[in-house]
Amino acid sequence: MAIADMQENNKWGFVNSLILHTRPVLVPAKALRFTHTFGLGGMSLVLFLMLISTGLLMIFVYEPSPERAYESILFMQQEMLFGRLIRGVHYWSANLLIAVAVLHMLRVFLTGAFHAPRRANWIIGLGLLFLIMVSGFTGYLLAWDQISYWAITICTEMLGYMPGIGQTLQRVILGGAEIGPATVINFYALHTIVVPLLLVALMTWHFWRVRLAGGVVVPRDTEENAQAGTDYVPYIPNLLLREIAVGLMLIAFVLVIAIFFEAPLGEPANPGLSPNPAKAPWYFVGLQELLLHFHPLFAVFIIPLVVVIAVVRVAYLRYDADLSGNWFLTPKGRRMAAVAATTALLLTPLWILLDEYAVGPVGWFSSTAPVISNGLLPCTALAVGVVAFYMLIRKQFNASKNETVQALFVLLVVGFTVLTVTGVWFRGAGMALVWPWQT
Repeated sequence: MAIADMQENNKWGFVNSLILHTRPVLVPAKALRFTHTFGLGGMSLVLFLMLISTGLLMIFVYEPSPERAYESILFMQQEMLFGRLIRGVHYWSANLLIAVAVLHMLRVFLTGAFHAPRRANWIIGLGLLFLIMVSGFTGYLLAWDQISYWAITICTEMLGYMPGIGQTLQRVILGGAEIGPATVINFYALHTIVVPLLLVALMTWHFWRVRLAGGVVVPRDTEENAQAGTDYVPYIPNLLLREIAVGLMLIAFVLVIAIFFEAPLGEPANPGLSPNPAKAPWYFVGLQELLLHFHPLFAVFIIPLVVVIAVVRVAYLRYDADLSGNWFLTPKGRRMAAVAATTALLLTPLWILLDEYAVGPVGWFSSTAPVISNGLLPCTALAVGVVAFYMLIRKQFNASKNETVQALFVLLVVGFTVLTVTGVWFRGAGMALVWPWQT
């Protein structure tokens, strides 16, 4: 029996070295509930692996040059065996990865899983989200059709509004003054080599930090239950089988989407003919929508910079209580989040309509007005409104700082989501407001 026990331990030691180096050996039993995490972290990994596998196949066909890029995509879709399916899986995996990564970040925040000992992992996760968006951004141009060409043109023009380094950064990314052969090479190298390697490194670090923290944050049904401790079960097979099942379902879902919905490919890129409207990729349309309401300096630089600093800093604030565990922290936190979401859903469209029809093209929020009137004043008003909301909702609900910060986060996320939806579905020719069926 002793020899058998040693052999069993050696076997599991080998498994640990291969699988469990980035996963906890034991996981909280409560954390096995699918609705606690929805498997979003594992989904992100599966989508990344699908991108790597399909991208490796596409490399053998794709030619990174303005003269041959579009033709190589056409050849892939029309002549290569399963080429249309491979590109479709790659396209939908890329878009789903951005959406799932954002939802994963929201899950971490809304369950309070960014406090110690998970603070560093929150920052690593933000870095991963940034790299995922860079991957989508660099891959977007490689199709070299009208949609991708002008979408990247809009995004790189946004960089030019950044003070000091904007123009330099724009020229470095483009490889010159405008999109051309050097741009395609730069984007191709970033998309196929640099960003994937950085993602692999950060993902490994991210998963290792999850293990170091003892797995995902534990749901707390009651305060007494939380104080009583948590039961743990082995990762294999309890969580491993669930992750495999979710991964297989996700793969099947992407395959079905790729079969029935072909990856879009417009007309070949024409630098001399801009489509109307010309929009950024959907994950940057919210910034493009901000450009319609604020001076570019504030829309592209100051407001995003303040948000990034706040999202990083939120993990290092001093909180009066550790409420991490459940979705929206507490029943009071859920009510506050609902109020915040409702407020954003009502005020953001109202603000857009007011700027579009009441204030007009030369009003405070117009990008053609001076920086003081359409930048400083409305941004000051926005900041005052956010602070007033924070103070009012905290006083109204007699809430903790943790619950109030969460409500403020929900307010901003829902508000930006409304901006994105408006830009994607409610902006037509000349970026005028239209109904979705009129675009």
